[in-house]
Amino acid sequence: MRAHYDVIVVGGGTAGTIAAIQASRAGATTLLVEKNGMLGGTLTVAGINAPAFFFAWGRQVIAGIGWELVCKTLAEMGQPAPAPDPRGRSRAVIVDRTLFAALCDETALDAGVDLLFHTMLATVTRREGHWRLGLCTKLGIREVRGKVLIDATGDANAVALAGFELVRPEIVQPATLQMRCSGYDPETLDYAALKAASEAAIAAGDLKTTDIAWDNRGPERFLRKQGGNANHFRAHGAEASEGKSLVEIEGRRSILRMRRFFRKQPGLESFTIDWISPEAGIRETATIRGKKTMTAQEYEAGKVYDDALCHAFYPIDEHLNDGKGGHGRGLRPGVLPTIPRGAMLPSGSRFLIVAGRCVSSDRETNSAVRVECPCMAMGQAAGAMAALSAQTGVDPEELLLETLRTLLREHGALVPGDVKLPASS
Repeated sequence: MRAHYDVIVVGGGTAGTIAAIQASRAGATTLLVEKNGMLGGTLTVAGINAPAFFFAWGRQVIAGIGWELVCKTLAEMGQPAPAPDPRGRSRAVIVDRTLFAALCDETALDAGVDLLFHTMLATVTRREGHWRLGLCTKLGIREVRGKVLIDATGDANAVALAGFELVRPEIVQPATLQMRCSGYDPETLDYAALKAASEAAIAAGDLKTTDIAWDNRGPERFLRKQGGNANHFRAHGAEASEGKSLVEIEGRRSILRMRRFFRKQPGLESFTIDWISPEAGIRETATIRGKKTMTAQEYEAGKVYDDALCHAFYPIDEHLNDGKGGHGRGLRPGVLPTIPRGAMLPSGSRFLIVAGRCVSSDRETNSAVRVECPCMAMGQAAGAMAALSAQTGVDPEELLLETLRTLLREHGALVPGDVKLPASS
């Protein structure tokens, strides 16, 4: 590990990993700092191993380094790369979490990225034209300097420590703890009786309404799928260690309540929890106050911003608390949203870039751009911006857009204007 880098990326999830690989491949010395022991973030540590969506209306709209990593993972699994659906439908791509994490390591190291796991931020300051980060390592605080800083924490932790404004909603989407279970035959269970029993357990206070299903529809879907993305619990304040600790505890409490309930039911006496994700999946915490803010009206209209760098394609998808399920709106045929550079730059900042869930957006837009494929696309855009900025001394906001877009294309990304949708979409 060096004392000084061109680019420092904090957060090694689906945005930060791709950002670091892109910056390093573009010639910038790059450090990637990650709080966990593996890369991949929500896809690996939180167990949501289904990136969505690379395709829209029968065309590929997100490619580049994120797509490369997914295809490498599928190749290791003995599966072909996905192709566009001839009917224009979009599907998530299921990948092996362990292989994806290992291939992130391999690809980052091959690109020349320095990886630092089990490390979190303590301080972020800018002096004498450089960012100075105090890093909490296992052996104490260590300072490192960088020309350009990328915040890919998902929670805008670096932006907050640097003193820039965040937007913190009073109510945020609930979290989920992924799990897998076994020890029963789904075909032999009496689901009507189980639903009645779960309702009685909720009334008695032995279960919460969202321990088994988001919308309290009963256990059938969960048990037939043998776990998955099922429960909901409140996640307010998860951008801070105290709040995140409470979220993790509540996730495991939810799993424990569910297990105790199931093992009292006929046919589920041997119900077993085989695996839970090491970290709760967080949908929403804080966003930056950006130089631009994406709105749902713009997103659903497919606005092509003058500084657009990548696409996003996912419906408005807001999960609700307390058993109310969620609400969503699909995009109209032919609509293809974009993400602008200005939404990735904190207002008033210089040489500071954000990629991922905490990008500047209203709550409805954030419910769509928070997912893994748009985060991958934003990560690559951030890495390209950071490398060019470090090499030229030009602030990311002032980089020539055509130069930036050309660099992204050279590394396999699709930028707005590259994708021609079929006339019938």
